[in-house]
Amino acid sequence: MRKTIAKQAAICLLSVCMLGINAPTANLASIDKVYVQPELPQIEGLTIAPDDKLPKLTARSAVVMDAATGMILYERDMNTRRYPASTTKMMTLIIALENGKLDDVVTISKNAAGIEGSTLWLEAGDHIKMRELLMGMMMHSGNDATVAVAEHIAGSVPAFAKIMTEKAHELGARDTNFVNANGLPDDNHYTTAHDLALIASYGYTLPEFESFVSQQEVSYDWVKDETHRLRNENQMLWLYRGANGIKTGYTEKAGRCLVSGARRDGLQLVSVVLDSVYMWNDSIALLDYGFSQITPVKLVKKGENVGDVKISAAAKNNLAVAADSDFIVPRKIGEHPKIEKKIEPKENLAAPIKKGDVVGKLACYYDGKRMGAIDIVAAENVGQGSLFMRLKAWIANLMEKFF
Repeated sequence: MRKTIAKQAAICLLSVCMLGINAPTANLASIDKVYVQPELPQIEGLTIAPDDKLPKLTARSAVVMDAATGMILYERDMNTRRYPASTTKMMTLIIALENGKLDDVVTISKNAAGIEGSTLWLEAGDHIKMRELLMGMMMHSGNDATVAVAEHIAGSVPAFAKIMTEKAHELGARDTNFVNANGLPDDNHYTTAHDLALIASYGYTLPEFESFVSQQEVSYDWVKDETHRLRNENQMLWLYRGANGIKTGYTEKAGRCLVSGARRDGLQLVSVVLDSVYMWNDSIALLDYGFSQITPVKLVKKGENVGDVKISAAAKNNLAVAADSDFIVPRKIGEHPKIEKKIEPKENLAAPIKKGDVVGKLACYYDGKRMGAIDIVAAENVGQGSLFMRLKAWIANLMEKFF
């Protein structure tokens, strides 16, 4: 009986990997991963280096990296510009989370309702909460939702795309340019596998991001289906243990694209495949390889006192600071690096400061190279010092600025 059930589950899962069929959650819930890597097809123009650690990958560009530190664990042609298709919507979500209000009610315009490509079948004049539009955008890749969100926040899609590009460059994704919020084909709408990994990694630092990219199913009254249910198109949420996001994409020009996230033992990995033949298999292989190459090192735990920083104009000279979150970094298996912690306080810290205020960063250095940081917060309240102390601090700052 057990063999029969296992065999049926394996067949079901193989179908998902190879054909993209929506497999029932019940058949996959207890399975870590079961997939069969097909023979590498003949892919025109794909050249695989002799030392490629994953020669069966079918993606033209690929990368897997640690989100917290940016450590690259595998890459293939990760800096070549390619079309991102709907993986674009990761940045749309980020901009909406940072610039919009989730409880806003958005009015769907004719422009949004008439957009081409994948859709939520929104109609002009519909009134839908921003939170629900973002969920539909990420789960069901609704292009109409992206236009509605962009218009609501920035007034127009071009204005919103400009904000997206500026944010990408701020994150170090400088080979990226967005001209729309959904990824519909345009010669000037491009990115790289590495840039998408940087964008996704940043997304995981935002409080609400993971809830939008990892949701499997949700129901809303406005969904034009008898079940009123949306089901996430990202099969990795069912296929891979620890999967927690993030976005699929496809156009004829871009090919099959997938950005995947998975967390195990406190380590968050992000993988990207662009123009892939077997994107599920490629992504599973990337994440498997990534996790096999590293072991977690816990530098500090949330709330742990990590030292103190100097402050001016205060009743005391030093302020005790604590980690705002757990700080877990990867160490490559077989390597013995010098891993150091360094406090990086904000400039011109001055009283009053309240307990819990962010006052700087705790950075990790891996053999001298800065690799990731977390916020540090005040572990105590510190009030202003006397008038004399404040005047002394002001003069000192002035002298430092000009001399």
